Amino acid sequence: MAEQADGAGAPPSRRALLARIGAVAGGAAMYQAMSALGVAAESTYSGPIRLEGDPRGASVVILGAGLAGMVAAMELRRAGYRVQVLEYADRAGGRCWSLRGGDRYTEMGGETQVVNFDQGLYFNPGPWRIPYNHHAVLDYCKRLGVALEPFVQVNYNALVHGRAAFGGKPQRYRAINADYQGGIAELLAKATKQGKLDEAVGKQDQEILLESLRAWGALNADMTYAKSLLTSDRRGFERDPGGGLTARPSFSEPVALKDVLSSRLWSYLVTGSLYEFQTTMFQPVGGMDMIAKAMAREVDGLVRYNAKVTAIRQDGNGVSITVQDAGGGAPEQVRADWCVCTLPLSILSQIEMNVGAPMAAAIGAVPYSASVKVGLQFKRRFWEQDEHIYGGISYTDLPIRMISYPSTAYGSPGKGVLLGAYAFGPYAYEFTALPAAERVRRALDWGATLHPQYRDEFDGGVSVGWHRVPGAMGCNGAWTDAKRAEHYDNLCAIDGRIVLAGEHASYIPAWQEGAILSSLDAISRLHRRVVSA
Repeated sequence: MAEQADGAGAPPSRRALLARIGAVAGGAAMYQAMSALGVAAESTYSGPIRLEGDPRGASVVILGAGLAGMVAAMELRRAGYRVQVLEYADRAGGRCWSLRGGDRYTEMGGETQVVNFDQGLYFNPGPWRIPYNHHAVLDYCKRLGVALEPFVQVNYNALVHGRAAFGGKPQRYRAINADYQGGIAELLAKATKQGKLDEAVGKQDQEILLESLRAWGALNADMTYAKSLLTSDRRGFERDPGGGLTARPSFSEPVALKDVLSSRLWSYLVTGSLYEFQTTMFQPVGGMDMIAKAMAREVDGLVRYNAKVTAIRQDGNGVSITVQDAGGGAPEQVRADWCVCTLPLSILSQIEMNVGAPMAAAIGAVPYSASVKVGLQFKRRFWEQDEHIYGGISYTDLPIRMISYPSTAYGSPGKGVLLGAYAFGPYAYEFTALPAAERVRRALDWGATLHPQYRDEFDGGVSVGWHRVPGAMGCNGAWTDAKRAEHYDNLCAIDGRIVLAGEHASYIPAWQEGAILSSLDAISRLHRRVVSA
């Protein structure tokens, strides 16, 4: 495919050659694909918005007290609007949510889980990390006093695992990464020295290329990737350097490139190179819902909780929302001049709503991704004590897909909570269809393949399948290019007196940044319409 793109029979250009090297090094091709989908661009946020002009006492009802809804409430109130927020749940935050010891969670179908985590420990069923380039989230954290700490995305001492790779034995990320890079570097070095790149790369550039390959791939003086101090310093030693009479290290034996390739464990190496996962990432100290709690304090008194919206009607003079208590009771009408609706489309598509055909079609066109997470508490932090894994993620082709270790309270005694499963697609549907306790049991069984300590150290767990979460019924809006081309603009357009916002109305789906940017864009356009009326 790449050769055809350069022209049939033509030698690759220098740019094409370096692009291929970059792709082998990790992430370039994926980044291009992400850019095409609109999810790799840097956040457009440039600072707090200024809603200039007098709204003359206009009223706005906001549906949903997730981040999009609360941002709209904060900014519109600051601009002089009369604001009220209707929220189905008994808490603010939406998918920005953390579970702690003593919490109770009842999913659709009625099953209730009681979280038994120790004090100070938590699990984020929804968002769990913040990229450094998500400027809006970071700015709101700064303005609201939400303390942040680093989130470790890539840990070279974590594990990569495949059921059919290396007899099912987990491998250290650093070893596979080093052996993959070293093997590729040796191949390119051989091709360069054999003159196979003469037409594409000049002699001077070939010398630079060889120098760079030796440095990047930890190649020895003869340009081979073989057992040595250089390679062990990348992949780890058989016996680490020490002191005294036991100081002399033992070098480790690299895995042959053909075995690394056939293992397919190289597929896990790209993640940390992707734009959204590059260092440094962050997390709020104490749980992701610290952001929601800070915003909820700002809009205190504006939010009505346990408010189930059953109909949205608009006319030339305003918007009427039919609402009733989530626990039952008689319906009532809430009236406002304008409506900002941040409800997930999975919910909104089931609510009676008189908008035009283009917006109605857009609301019904976007399915929601399946996702499931399992949080597991253990009696001790064995991943640190036994295996020296401090934060980061281990990857596997088992249905749990990954294990994420807490990026906080390193070395603390006592219990710890890790993310024991985070699955999308078919595995998520399968998990979600199971009773909560069975999801935890399976995560425990599969996780023991990577960490045998699981069985002896397990101390409780909780699971959240997003298609069973009331008020969400799915993880995030799952756009395709074709659906975006047909419906996205219609979804975001102001329809009469109604405008939509949320991660589904952004090009950063499934991220809090997308929700906030969508909200800021929606209320800016709405405000311009109000003050110009």
